[in-house]
Amino acid sequence: MTIAITGATGQLGRIVIEKLKDKVPAAAIIALVRSPEKAADFGVTVRAADYAAPETLLLGLSGVDTLLLISSNELGQRATQHRNVIDAAKKAGVKHIVYTSLLHADTSLLSLAGEHIETEAALKNSGIAYTILRNGWYTENYTGSLAGAVASGAINGSAGNGKVSSATREDYADAAVAVLTGSGHDNKIYELAGDTAWTLPELAAEVSRQTGKTIAYNNLPEADYAAALKSHGFPEGFAAAFASWDTGASKGTLFDDSRVLSKLIGRPTTPLSESVTAALKAS
Repeated sequence: MTIAITGATGQLGRIVIEKLKDKVPAAAIIALVRSPEKAADFGVTVRAADYAAPETLLLGLSGVDTLLLISSNELGQRATQHRNVIDAAKKAGVKHIVYTSLLHADTSLLSLAGEHIETEAALKNSGIAYTILRNGWYTENYTGSLAGAVASGAINGSAGNGKVSSATREDYADAAVAVLTGSGHDNKIYELAGDTAWTLPELAAEVSRQTGKTIAYNNLPEADYAAALKSHGFPEGFAAAFASWDTGASKGTLFDDSRVLSKLIGRPTTPLSESVTAALKAS
Protein backbone atom coordinates (compact mmCIF):
# COMPACT_ATOMS: atom_id res chain seq x y z
CA MET A 1 0.00 0.00 0.00
CA THR A 2 1.31 3.42 -0.98
CA ILE A 3 0.35 6.38 1.21
CA ALA A 4 0.68 9.99 0.06
CA ILE A 5 0.41 13.12 2.17
CA THR A 6 -0.37 16.56 0.74
CA GLY A 7 1.14 19.64 2.33
CA ALA A 8 3.82 17.39 3.76
CA THR A 9 6.22 20.21 4.65
CA GLY A 10 3.60 21.90 6.82
CA GLN A 11 3.64 21.63 10.59
CA LEU A 12 1.14 18.76 10.73
CA GLY A 13 2.44 17.02 7.60
CA ARG A 14 5.99 16.76 8.90
CA ILE A 15 4.81 15.05 12.08
CA VAL A 16 2.61 12.63 10.14
CA ILE A 17 5.52 11.66 7.88
CA GLU A 18 7.78 10.90 10.85
CA LYS A 19 5.11 8.85 12.61
CA LEU A 20 4.21 6.95 9.45
CA LYS A 21 7.85 5.88 9.08
CA ASP A 22 7.46 3.99 12.35
CA LYS A 23 4.46 2.08 10.96
CA VAL A 24 5.17 1.37 7.29
CA PRO A 25 8.29 1.15 5.10
CA ALA A 26 9.62 4.54 4.01
CA ALA A 27 9.37 3.31 0.41
CA ALA A 28 5.58 3.19 0.81
CA ILE A 29 5.32 6.89 1.76
CA ILE A 30 5.07 9.77 -0.71
CA ALA A 31 5.38 13.38 0.41
CA LEU A 32 3.46 15.72 -1.90
CA VAL A 33 4.89 19.22 -1.64
CA ARG A 34 4.97 22.47 -3.56
CA SER A 35 8.72 22.89 -3.02
CA PRO A 36 10.49 19.49 -3.07
CA GLU A 37 13.77 20.98 -1.84
CA LYS A 38 12.09 21.66 1.52
CA ALA A 39 11.51 17.92 1.98
CA ALA A 40 14.98 16.71 1.06
CA ASP A 41 15.58 15.38 4.58
CA PHE A 42 12.35 13.37 4.86
CA GLY A 43 13.80 10.01 3.85
CA VAL A 44 10.74 9.18 1.73
CA THR A 45 9.74 9.67 -1.90
CA VAL A 46 9.06 13.33 -2.58
CA ARG A 47 6.91 14.56 -5.47
CA ALA A 48 6.04 18.07 -6.58
CA ALA A 49 2.31 18.74 -6.20
CA ASP A 50 0.51 22.07 -5.95
CA TYR A 51 -3.11 22.32 -4.81
CA ALA A 52 -3.65 25.02 -7.42
CA ALA A 53 -2.00 23.15 -10.31
CA PRO A 54 -4.09 20.10 -11.29
CA GLU A 55 -1.50 18.76 -13.73
CA THR A 56 1.04 18.37 -10.90
CA LEU A 57 -1.53 16.66 -8.71
CA LEU A 58 -2.30 13.95 -11.25
CA LEU A 59 1.39 13.13 -11.64
CA GLY A 60 1.96 13.27 -7.90
CA LEU A 61 -0.87 10.86 -7.17
CA SER A 62 0.15 8.24 -9.72
CA GLY A 63 0.26 4.81 -8.08
CA VAL A 64 -1.09 6.08 -4.74
CA ASP A 65 -3.54 3.86 -2.83
CA THR A 66 -4.34 6.05 0.19
CA LEU A 67 -4.15 9.83 0.41
CA LEU A 68 -4.05 12.12 3.42
CA LEU A 69 -5.47 15.41 2.18
CA ILE A 70 -4.29 17.99 4.70
CA SER A 71 -6.41 21.08 4.22
CA SER A 72 -4.76 23.98 2.43
CA ASN A 73 -3.86 27.10 4.42
CA GLU A 74 -5.08 29.51 1.73
CA LEU A 75 -8.37 30.77 3.15
CA GLY A 76 -10.90 31.48 0.43
CA GLN A 77 -9.11 29.19 -2.05
CA ARG A 78 -9.36 25.94 -0.17
CA ALA A 79 -12.61 24.51 -1.53
CA THR A 80 -11.35 24.88 -5.11
CA GLN A 81 -7.90 23.56 -4.26
CA HIS A 82 -9.32 20.56 -2.43
CA ARG A 83 -11.60 19.75 -5.36
CA ASN A 84 -8.53 19.81 -7.59
CA VAL A 85 -6.93 17.17 -5.37
CA ILE A 86 -10.06 15.03 -5.21
CA ASP A 87 -10.55 15.16 -8.98
CA ALA A 88 -6.92 14.21 -9.56
CA ALA A 89 -7.18 11.40 -7.02
CA LYS A 90 -10.18 9.98 -8.84
CA LYS A 91 -8.36 10.07 -12.17
CA ALA A 92 -5.26 8.48 -10.62
CA GLY A 93 -7.23 5.62 -9.07
CA VAL A 94 -6.69 6.52 -5.42
CA LYS A 95 -8.77 4.15 -3.31
CA HIS A 96 -9.12 6.05 -0.01
CA ILE A 97 -8.89 9.74 0.95
CA VAL A 98 -8.46 10.86 4.54
CA TYR A 99 -9.25 14.56 4.99
CA THR A 100 -8.49 16.97 7.84
CA SER A 101 -11.68 18.96 8.35
CA LEU A 102 -13.00 21.10 11.23
CA LEU A 103 -14.64 20.08 14.50
CA HIS A 104 -18.43 19.93 14.03
CA ALA A 105 -18.01 21.53 10.61
CA ASP A 106 -21.67 21.05 9.77
CA THR A 107 -22.83 23.16 12.74
CA SER A 108 -19.75 25.29 13.49
CA LEU A 109 -20.08 29.07 13.81
CA LEU A 110 -16.53 29.58 12.56
CA SER A 111 -15.91 31.20 9.19
CA LEU A 112 -13.58 28.28 8.44
CA ALA A 113 -16.48 25.83 8.28
CA GLY A 114 -17.88 26.66 4.84
CA GLU A 115 -14.93 25.48 2.79
CA HIS A 116 -14.62 22.33 4.86
CA ILE A 117 -18.28 21.48 4.28
CA GLU A 118 -17.81 22.01 0.54
CA THR A 119 -14.83 19.68 0.59
CA GLU A 120 -16.68 17.05 2.61
CA ALA A 121 -19.50 17.13 0.05
CA ALA A 122 -17.01 16.74 -2.81
CA LEU A 123 -15.50 13.73 -1.06
CA LYS A 124 -18.86 12.10 -0.52
CA ASN A 125 -19.76 12.63 -4.18
CA SER A 126 -16.41 11.42 -5.53
CA GLY A 127 -17.11 7.70 -5.32
CA ILE A 128 -13.82 7.25 -3.45
CA ALA A 129 -13.84 5.78 0.05
CA TYR A 130 -13.23 8.60 2.52
CA THR A 131 -12.55 9.26 6.18
CA ILE A 132 -13.14 12.75 7.54
CA LEU A 133 -11.07 13.81 10.53
CA ARG A 134 -12.86 16.81 11.97
CA ASN A 135 -9.95 18.22 13.91
CA GLY A 136 -10.62 20.54 16.80
CA TRP A 137 -8.42 23.47 17.76
CA TYR A 138 -4.68 23.03 17.92
CA THR A 139 -3.28 23.83 21.36
CA GLU A 140 -0.36 25.45 19.53
CA ASN A 141 -2.75 28.13 18.21
CA TYR A 142 -2.40 29.66 21.68
CA THR A 143 0.82 28.26 23.15
CA GLY A 144 2.77 29.41 20.10
CA SER A 145 2.55 33.01 21.30
CA LEU A 146 3.27 32.48 25.00
CA ALA A 147 6.69 34.13 24.87
CA GLY A 148 5.04 37.42 24.00
CA ALA A 149 2.40 36.92 26.66
CA VAL A 150 5.03 36.33 29.33
CA ALA A 151 6.96 39.39 28.20
CA SER A 152 3.87 41.62 28.27
CA GLY A 153 2.31 40.03 31.35
CA ALA A 154 -1.00 39.27 29.61
CA ILE A 155 -2.82 36.95 27.23
CA ASN A 156 -5.30 38.74 25.02
CA GLY A 157 -8.38 37.21 23.45
CA SER A 158 -12.10 37.42 22.83
CA ALA A 159 -13.14 33.96 24.00
CA GLY A 160 -14.37 34.95 27.46
CA ASN A 161 -14.91 31.77 29.46
CA GLY A 162 -15.57 29.69 26.37
CA LYS A 163 -14.23 26.16 26.69
CA VAL A 164 -11.58 25.04 24.20
CA SER A 165 -11.21 21.27 23.75
CA SER A 166 -7.84 21.51 22.07
CA ALA A 167 -5.25 18.87 21.28
CA THR A 168 -1.71 19.09 19.95
CA ARG A 169 -0.56 18.58 16.39
CA GLU A 170 1.07 15.37 17.57
CA ASP A 171 -2.28 14.12 18.89
CA TYR A 172 -3.98 14.84 15.58
CA ALA A 173 -1.07 13.33 13.66
CA ASP A 174 -1.47 10.12 15.64
CA ALA A 175 -5.13 10.03 14.65
CA ALA A 176 -4.26 10.46 10.99
CA VAL A 177 -1.67 7.68 11.15
CA ALA A 178 -4.12 5.38 12.94
CA VAL A 179 -6.62 5.80 10.12
CA LEU A 180 -4.05 5.66 7.30
CA THR A 181 -2.59 2.38 8.57
CA GLY A 182 -5.70 0.84 10.10
CA SER A 183 -8.94 -0.65 8.84
CA GLY A 184 -12.65 -0.12 9.35
CA HIS A 185 -12.55 3.65 8.78
CA ASP A 186 -14.15 3.86 5.34
CA ASN A 187 -16.84 6.53 4.94
CA LYS A 188 -16.70 7.59 8.57
CA ILE A 189 -16.56 11.03 10.18
CA TYR A 190 -14.63 11.47 13.42
CA GLU A 191 -15.13 14.49 15.67
CA LEU A 192 -11.68 14.92 17.21
CA ALA A 193 -10.88 17.07 20.25
CA GLY A 194 -8.84 17.05 23.43
CA ASP A 195 -9.97 15.14 26.50
CA THR A 196 -10.05 18.12 28.84
CA ALA A 197 -11.39 21.53 27.85
CA TRP A 198 -9.86 24.74 29.18
CA THR A 199 -10.55 28.45 29.05
CA LEU A 200 -8.22 31.33 28.27
CA PRO A 201 -8.32 32.50 31.92
CA GLU A 202 -7.23 28.97 32.86
CA LEU A 203 -4.44 29.14 30.29
CA ALA A 204 -3.25 32.42 31.84
CA ALA A 205 -3.36 30.82 35.30
CA GLU A 206 -1.30 27.84 34.10
CA VAL A 207 1.32 30.09 32.53
CA SER A 208 1.41 32.10 35.76
CA ARG A 209 1.92 28.91 37.77
CA GLN A 210 4.76 27.67 35.60
CA THR A 211 6.59 30.99 35.26
CA GLY A 212 6.00 32.37 38.74
CA LYS A 213 4.81 35.58 37.12
CA THR A 214 1.32 37.04 37.16
CA ILE A 215 -0.09 36.63 33.65
CA ALA A 216 -3.50 38.26 33.23
CA TYR A 217 -6.17 37.38 30.71
CA ASN A 218 -7.56 40.43 28.92
CA ASN A 219 -10.92 39.70 27.33
CA LEU A 220 -11.27 42.21 24.51
CA PRO A 221 -14.08 43.10 22.11
CA GLU A 222 -13.53 41.27 18.84
CA ALA A 223 -12.53 44.41 16.92
CA ASP A 224 -10.02 45.39 19.59
CA TYR A 225 -8.49 41.92 19.62
CA ALA A 226 -8.18 42.00 15.83
CA ALA A 227 -6.44 45.35 16.08
CA ALA A 228 -4.06 43.98 18.70
CA LEU A 229 -3.21 41.01 16.50
CA LYS A 230 -2.61 43.32 13.55
CA SER A 231 -0.25 45.43 15.67
CA HIS A 232 1.76 42.27 16.33
CA GLY A 233 2.24 41.54 12.65
CA PHE A 234 -0.85 39.54 11.70
CA PRO A 235 -2.12 40.39 8.20
CA GLU A 236 -5.32 42.42 8.54
CA GLY A 237 -7.64 39.78 7.09
CA PHE A 238 -6.16 36.97 9.16
CA ALA A 239 -6.24 39.10 12.33
CA ALA A 240 -9.96 39.72 11.81
CA ALA A 241 -10.59 36.04 11.13
CA PHE A 242 -8.61 34.85 14.16
CA ALA A 243 -10.46 37.28 16.44
CA SER A 244 -13.79 36.02 15.09
CA TRP A 245 -12.75 32.44 15.88
CA ASP A 246 -12.16 33.50 19.47
CA THR A 247 -15.66 34.93 19.55
CA GLY A 248 -16.89 31.59 18.24
CA ALA A 249 -15.07 29.88 21.09
CA SER A 250 -16.98 32.08 23.54
CA LYS A 251 -20.17 30.53 22.16
CA GLY A 252 -19.00 26.93 22.59
CA THR A 253 -17.85 26.25 19.04
CA LEU A 254 -14.52 24.76 20.13
CA PHE A 255 -15.93 22.48 22.83
CA ASP A 256 -16.38 18.73 22.50
CA ASP A 257 -16.37 16.10 25.25
CA SER A 258 -16.82 12.92 23.19
CA ARG A 259 -13.19 11.77 23.63
CA VAL A 260 -13.23 10.21 20.19
CA LEU A 261 -9.65 11.36 19.60
CA SER A 262 -8.17 9.61 22.62
CA LYS A 263 -10.09 6.44 21.76
CA LEU A 264 -8.75 6.53 18.21
CA ILE A 265 -5.12 7.04 19.21
CA GLY A 266 -5.26 4.70 22.20
CA ARG A 267 -3.98 7.16 24.78
CA PRO A 268 -5.08 10.36 26.55
CA THR A 269 -4.58 13.56 24.60
CA THR A 270 -1.77 15.89 25.66
CA PRO A 271 -2.71 17.94 28.75
CA LEU A 272 -2.58 21.73 28.52
CA SER A 273 0.06 21.84 31.26
CA GLU A 274 2.46 19.75 29.16
CA SER A 275 1.90 21.96 26.12
CA VAL A 276 2.58 25.07 28.17
CA THR A 277 5.78 23.53 29.55
CA ALA A 278 6.99 22.66 26.05
CA ALA A 279 6.15 26.11 24.68
CA LEU A 280 7.92 27.91 27.51
CA LYS A 281 11.02 25.76 27.08
CA ALA A 282 11.07 26.49 23.36
CA SER A 283 10.65 30.26 23.79
